[in-house]
Amino acid sequence: MRFLKKGDDKKPKSEAEQAAKGHPDLKVISGSQISGQRPQQPTQQQQQQQNITLPNIQYKIAVASGKGGVGKSTVATNLAISLANAGAAVGLMDADAYGPSIPTMMGIQEQPKVSPERKLIPLVRHNIKLMSIGFMVPEEQAMIWRGPMLHSSIRQLLSDVEWGELDYLIIDLPPGTGDVALSLTQAIPLTGALIVTTPQDVALADVRRGVAMFERLGVPILGIIENMSYFLCPHCNEKTEIFRKDGGKNTSERFGVAFLGQIPLDAEVCTAGDIGVPIVAGHPESPQSEAFGTVAQELETVLQESGDDDELTIL
Repeated sequence: MRFLKKGDDKKPKSEAEQAAKGHPDLKVISGSQISGQRPQQPTQQQQQQQNITLPNIQYKIAVASGKGGVGKSTVATNLAISLANAGAAVGLMDADAYGPSIPTMMGIQEQPKVSPERKLIPLVRHNIKLMSIGFMVPEEQAMIWRGPMLHSSIRQLLSDVEWGELDYLIIDLPPGTGDVALSLTQAIPLTGALIVTTPQDVALADVRRGVAMFERLGVPILGIIENMSYFLCPHCNEKTEIFRKDGGKNTSERFGVAFLGQIPLDAEVCTAGDIGVPIVAGHPESPQSEAFGTVAQELETVLQESGDDDELTIL
């Protein structure tokens, strides 16, 4: 680092440096530190040494989608609350640096505090421990980060946070098959991944890419969740398949993985997320909340039947 001397021209700070100053304990690297450098790929031995074990967390589960717009963050949030309602200790980590959704969906716009050990203390809402980049940078701040910077932030959200003892750590990944998923699998041994899709063919095609990505990374697929499966009329209770029918179920059968359930399409789910009170917390008796509860039960069954992490099937 070079300190400016009197008379030096001051250069404007990069957006990454400004973002890092949003919270005093967010120690991400700046763009100037990696400009013109090609990060070296770690060897297998180095990757093993870099692993963050998180021994006090039983299940570490990534929620992913092959494409955006399928309601992945909505599913991750409501699934976490459903698990907590069933008596589990749950944490929810927002791993989407470019578009963090958890602060909005959980109705939190504050910064986490720091423990005497200089670790970030998760914020808590609806009995869920929460952590997100969105808590630590201004809402209007654009996150223009390269791969190594994303890797650094993911590792910090895992190792520099006081997660405590948890039954589940649900990790909401950004859409697609990019750097964050790779960084996450290099940082911690994941129990497995959940794939969120909608019934449309275009979404199901991306599910196949997501499955292929986790296959290459050696991460088991715990199951597929189909969101926006059908519209349930609030007056006559009739189901209408707006997109297609049973696309997620058929895809799960094709890959030989569990189909965890269907989530109905309803405007109230979107409204609940926008106002910061997810549907499972705000309307626990709704058909949508019951569907999320079913998905949580199916996930628990998959994990119990697996016996332990090593027995989960990698596609």
